[in-house]
Amino acid sequence: MTLEVHLDGNSLGGLFRDLFGREMTEEECCCDSCGTVSPLGAVLVYKGPADVIRCPACRNVLMVVVASVNGFQVRFQSLRWMAFTGRAE
Repeated sequence: MTLEVHLDGNSLGGLFRDLFGREMTEEECCCDSCGTVSPLGAVLVYKGPADVIRCPACRNVLMVVVASVNGFQVRFQSLRWMAFTGRAE
């Protein structure tokens, strides 16, 4: 039996702020695989050598974020779109 432990997207609030320059956990995103629209705070986050961000409905990989001494590498695996509402802070 494999026990998968994950956090919700709110655990990446600080990282999202660093990457996008604004609060992002309430912004919506759409899974390219199943079409589910959810706030970034509701996605599933699997921590490891990289942060693997999955759709809360179908568990498809939306993004992979790798931190290194040179910064971050973000792979938008199957994220159809992400909304940016309002103004940047």
